[in-house]
Amino acid sequence: MSVEQHCPLVKKHSQSDLVSRLKSRRVLGMGTADGEFHQSKISQMLGNEFKFAFHEPFGLRFWQFMSALTFSALGLLTLTFPRSLGARLDMDDGGICVSAHRLHGAAMISISLILWSAVWTMEKVIIRWTLLSETCYLVVEFLVTLTASADRDVLSRVTAVQLVAFGLSALLSLFYYIQVGRKPRRV
Repeated sequence: MSVEQHCPLVKKHSQSDLVSRLKSRRVLGMGTADGEFHQSKISQMLGNEFKFAFHEPFGLRFWQFMSALTFSALGLLTLTFPRSLGARLDMDDGGICVSAHRLHGAAMISISLILWSAVWTMEKVIIRWTLLSETCYLVVEFLVTLTASADRDVLSRVTAVQLVAFGLSALLSLFYYIQVGRKPRRV
């Protein structure tokens, strides 16, 4: 019987070396070409000190907060007072029941919950998707208001203000959507 002797394990001291650490990160797929880092257990073990942050455009968090607040307030008003809000906005019911206005308010409250969750997150993908969904909603709202006023052949001052507000809000949300998706500049 021959007994094989195994070599004792030799601990490499190259883990503290910055070059091997960067190579390990690259092999494990932790750093991408554009400098972003993705959250995982391995990156926590390797010591990512960036906390997965990205460069936020100026005014993004304020816009997210104001959008969530506006959607919440208008959704609650439309849900609780559908007739009085319709009369204030120069809407002629034309046979549309109150439940349609309440459903619209419920949809706005649902969107506001998504917007509120995006205010507190640092995930770039979640912020981009909420900005895109807000933009799509505002564009649809703009088109519905425009076609409704074209059907009545009347463009009142209130409808014009609504169209301008929907259009500017959609453009601003689209602007932030594009800005959050841009790759950071290399210095």
